[in-house]
Amino acid sequence: MTTILLMACITFFTRYLFLHRALPFKVGPKMQQFLSFSAPAVLTAIWVPIVFLNDDGINLNWQNPYLSAAIVAIIVAYKTHNIYYTTIAGMGLFLILN
Repeated sequence: MTTILLMACITFFTRYLFLHRALPFKVGPKMQQFLSFSAPAVLTAIWVPIVFLNDDGINLNWQNPYLSAAIVAIIVAYKTHNIYYTTIAGMGLFLILN
């Protein structure tokens, strides 16, 4: 329980430094540009193993429902630029194939 509380305090205070406006801490333009790559990097690290890997290794088979749904979602996102259509198309195809 102590470990959980300490980790919660550490997490809170590391975010508090960036969010509280009264503190004299400003992020420079180079750091803002550097941090702009963190969200795509984290999201890529999450979805790539889900789409391309299974228990046996790399799965690039056309029968892979994750890969098919991801390809459709990429195409819909490129064409429509709408997150709702992208989510519905990707999840819909995945549910149909699975």
